[in-house]
Amino acid sequence: MRTRRAATAGKLTVVLATLGLLLAGCGGGPSPRAWAASVCQALTPWRAEINKLTSSTQQQMTAQTTPAQAKENLVRLFAGAEEASETARRGVEQAGVPETDHGEEISAGFRTSLGKMRDAYGRARDAIDRLDTAQPGPFYDGVRAAVDTLNKEYDASALDTSKLNSPELKEAFDEVPECR
Repeated sequence: MRTRRAATAGKLTVVLATLGLLLAGCGGGPSPRAWAASVCQALTPWRAEINKLTSSTQQQMTAQTTPAQAKENLVRLFAGAEEASETARRGVEQAGVPETDHGEEISAGFRTSLGKMRDAYGRARDAIDRLDTAQPGPFYDGVRAAVDTLNKEYDASALDTSKLNSPELKEAFDEVPECR
């Protein structure tokens, strides 16, 4: 059972750690610098929360708990990731549309990506919440399946920064203190 839990935790770690990559690439609205600062202010607590949830999930999956305890903890963890993703999405929305070429498309790309991540976490939470804890083997198989689905949905929701080419925003993300 410990091997199954560790493998599931490892896959989940990859999904949650990949969320941090959003920051790496990362008319008439705020300047590119002001927008980048606002976006980074929205994403920094989100990234910290996802990192904390990753650590908690790893501990949970390797701890010797009952399936019922694991279920309760994982549901709570995925709900936290869902909430953190929505808070970040709202923060990016409140940042407005940057005054740059394709500003609306860039802003929408960030919001859409975070919304898809939020939804993927919500579906993972719901899938685990529906699992029966009476039999440990099938329960942990179900957890693994939920995490596999989360991995796929997360990969599909990743922001494609190659389509959001804005030299002004790239420079702003590199320069503003909020993004460091």
